[in-house]
Amino acid sequence: MRIFWTVFWAFLLSLMMAYVVSNMTGTDFSFLQAIVMTVLFSGTVIALGEGLIKQEA
Repeated sequence: MRIFWTVFWAFLLSLMMAYVVSNMTGTDFSFLQAIVMTVLFSGTVIALGEGLIKQEA
């Protein structure tokens, strides 16, 4: 369930960021750019959360 919510929020935040950046630069909105950012953000967060960052007891 954690992975689902990670991907869900990464998708929403990527859509928002792609929309804002495309409007600021005056270009067309690219849904593919949002999907690529979602994959990158999700992969990074999942890798950090599941193994790279260890919680000290």
